[in-house]
Amino acid sequence: MKRIVFITPADARYGFSLAGATQLTAAPAEAEAAVRQAMADPECGLVVIDERLLPGIGEERFQEMERRWFGVLIVLPAPEAAKKEEEDYAARLIRRVIGYHVRLMP
Repeated sequence: MKRIVFITPADARYGFSLAGATQLTAAPAEAEAAVRQAMADPECGLVVIDERLLPGIGEERFQEMERRWFGVLIVLPAPEAAKKEEEDYAARLIRRVIGYHVRLMP
């Protein structure tokens, strides 16, 4: 079974590790290196990254990493994230999985 790796800022360093999950902490400037480290592990099949770290990677770069890796990259919404942003990400993830755009209605 593949492992799940969570990548979060230092202020959330105990959240997922207390539940027994693998958790890496990083600053936004270190986020890309942390994602690449997790992607390089053949036992890792899912990487969940905190949305607050994405500015250190950039959206285009993140999408490129999603396309090139055999596993799944998921963005964990920040606690203060707006609902519209979550829906946009959800729609993009569904489109990636099923291959076409699905309109999500509230």
